[in-house]
Amino acid sequence: MSDPRLELLCDLPGALLVVDVQRSFADPEFLAHLSETARADVAAAVQGVRAAIGLARAGGTAVVWLRLRVPPDDPWPASNWFRGQAPDDPWPTEGEPCVEGTDGIEWYGVEPLDGELVLDKRTYDGFAGTGLAETLHGRGTGWVAVTGLTSDCCVLETAGSAFTRGFRTLVVADATASHDRATHDAALRVLAEHSAVVVDLAEIEDLLLTP
Repeated sequence: MSDPRLELLCDLPGALLVVDVQRSFADPEFLAHLSETARADVAAAVQGVRAAIGLARAGGTAVVWLRLRVPPDDPWPASNWFRGQAPDDPWPTEGEPCVEGTDGIEWYGVEPLDGELVLDKRTYDGFAGTGLAETLHGRGTGWVAVTGLTSDCCVLETAGSAFTRGFRTLVVADATASHDRATHDAALRVLAEHSAVVVDLAEIEDLLLTP
């Protein structure tokens, strides 16, 4: 472990958080508007998530799944306003991600096992309205490692929220990506400055293998 802060986690129970690895954000069929580089970055991140899950399962570290789930009859007004939609505009739009009843909500490349905790969320933040903090605190969880999509949105918000709720927070750089590499790098810099230790998976392999 190259960062001395990681050694301080060795005696604490942890959890691997998998954020929004769903078709809307990861399946090339849904990402035709992205550059080839961006699609490759997302594909590499999904591979990184899969590897992280494998290590966590092998070591008995809890794997927690967070999934964006958008009811088609209950829009998120602030999000619609932010994107310039008027209150009476048709919704959901054709490109709305992870709407219930659509293919976009499905897991992509990875999926939970029976018994692993799966929580649905309505916003970027995996802790908002999901009971995640209470569940993790109840388990005695001291640290979380955040993976998934995308680094500049739901990973950023979830990791920052984990930190403010008292969890020692890691973000696994090679198990997350943005749809733009510069934005990905900027998000990781912000996290590293304020709320998380940004690591590569190889740096926390032993940690994941020792719950």
